[in-house]
Amino acid sequence: MLGERDVYLFREGTHGRLYNAMGCVLGPDAATFRVWAPGASAVAVIGEFNGWDANTHPMTPRPDGCGIWEAVIAGVQRGDAYKYRVTGGDGRYVMDKADPFALCAEVPPSTASRAWTLEYDWGDAEWMGGRRARNALDAPMSVYEVHLGSWRRGEDNRILGYREIAQSLAEYVRDQGFTHVELMPVMEHPFYGSWGYQTTGYFAPTARYGTPQDFMYLVDTLHQQGIGVILDWVPSHFPADGHGLAYFDGTHLYEHADPRQGFHPEWNSSIFNYERHEVRAFLLSSALFWLDRYHVDGLRVDAVASMLYLDYGRKAGEWIPNAHGGRENLGAVQFLRHLNESVYRDHPDVQVIAEESTSWPMVSRPVYLGGLGFGMKWNMGWMHDTLDYMRQPPIFRKYHHDRLTFSIWYAFFENFLLPLSHDEVVHGKGSLIGKMPGDAWQQFANLRLLYGYMWGHPGKKLLFMGGEFGQRREWTHEEGLEWWVLQHAEHAGAQRWVADLNALYRREPALHEADFDQAGFAWIDCHDADASVISFLRRPRAGPPMLVVCNFTPVPRANYVVGVPESGYWRELLNSDAVLYGGSGMGNMGGVDAAPVPAQGCFHSLVLTLPPLCALFLKPQ
Repeated sequence: MLGERDVYLFREGTHGRLYNAMGCVLGPDAATFRVWAPGASAVAVIGEFNGWDANTHPMTPRPDGCGIWEAVIAGVQRGDAYKYRVTGGDGRYVMDKADPFALCAEVPPSTASRAWTLEYDWGDAEWMGGRRARNALDAPMSVYEVHLGSWRRGEDNRILGYREIAQSLAEYVRDQGFTHVELMPVMEHPFYGSWGYQTTGYFAPTARYGTPQDFMYLVDTLHQQGIGVILDWVPSHFPADGHGLAYFDGTHLYEHADPRQGFHPEWNSSIFNYERHEVRAFLLSSALFWLDRYHVDGLRVDAVASMLYLDYGRKAGEWIPNAHGGRENLGAVQFLRHLNESVYRDHPDVQVIAEESTSWPMVSRPVYLGGLGFGMKWNMGWMHDTLDYMRQPPIFRKYHHDRLTFSIWYAFFENFLLPLSHDEVVHGKGSLIGKMPGDAWQQFANLRLLYGYMWGHPGKKLLFMGGEFGQRREWTHEEGLEWWVLQHAEHAGAQRWVADLNALYRREPALHEADFDQAGFAWIDCHDADASVISFLRRPRAGPPMLVVCNFTPVPRANYVVGVPESGYWRELLNSDAVLYGGSGMGNMGGVDAAPVPAQGCFHSLVLTLPPLCALFLKPQ
């Protein structure tokens, strides 16, 4: 039922549950179809149930002038394919469009929508009842980013379905100690090579891997193994495929008409018109839909910077300033704030995470304080600086020491998540292990050191699949990961190191509890550029701190003095140079007693052996 209140909220741009009434709603005797096409002169439902005949089931526009067309059709069965035949206001434009609110779609390259229902017997009540604590800002969050079609393949390189992959993915992520999975966009998309970022089905999981219930099974299985699920969600742009949202009713309905506002030159795709209230309601409903119906634990909002800036990816003269003459997209700002307020109002136990690559202020601060209202923001600056530093041969790293230390200057201005994502291992960038300098031994030592530094640094963590075992081949969506390399000790050692880092990170409050609080971090020494060594403390709200010491050269350093705030025995909890990780086995024999010798502003100090290219974690007993 679409009542007067629904229409009012739709036209106001604040309706967040349009999926309950729009699209195809299957009833016991008939299906109700509704589509928004205010610029059309005629709309008809065509499908398997009427032989794709546009004369059989014409739609009627609602008399309230909201631009929604309706039809009630008997005999529609679950799974029936259908589209809307839309005739433009000029009578000449005729296009068959997929349903923007479709719950299910045909398997690409077919493009029709399917009539569907979303009943499912969930088994994740325990997870859902306790997930608020698991998704809280003071909880450990270590995210494993996954592209479902290339994590693992079947025989003859066959893509595995949602149900086929569910158990093995859940068990692997659990065993590796990650707290969450982030799935690259599963929303329906016509071009597989877009990895889902060119979305056409904002309410339909891609049929490449199965049905909506199959996807529910995947989420359910991950939850039952204690793994949260974050979905990549793309409200920033959409492809111009003929069956999609572009030029939907013979007018630029979802996008701006002027290409300086409505077309993205870098991605060759359309940009949503955030000034249009109905478009904002459509996107808001999509976001809440995945949280309401699929039990997901968070959304990672893609390309937020492209939404915020009118001149994003454009040269002078290629964009239109806002009403105040600025480059800020005021409609997008209003939408994002309303989105975050709505999500946290209705689902206070989830997170909304911004992929935002600029210095836009207060991205992860509440709307009532003037922020955008996100829960977290990707720290792209940390990622670029760190990878640039790690690419340097160790002999030159002392000249780039500030790349390691600069991130702490702004680490607490936002609630940051540290990403090593798919973007860093595609398009000729090579693999993470391939970015590391030196021979094979040094490359793996550098990779383990990178992860040790990352897990010790303030902020939540994200690692793209394959990085945990040092895959050498650049990622491709057309093949599974190189699982066979785990027969080699250095790859298996890297995998074990990531699992042990995750275990320590989850176990020790010092490493996660105050990720977004400056009181949770203190430098011991950030100035030893000549030795390329840094040392710092991570502090919990209460209890002993954690000392992290990183040696970024292959030179072992004996009798290296590090100041500490407490006396007693400091146990070496993790050492990336341990033999089981593929290291040389150098270390501190399990721990060191603090001496009452002041150093680096502390009253006590440790005399450590720093193995080559190594990260150490020590804690007072």
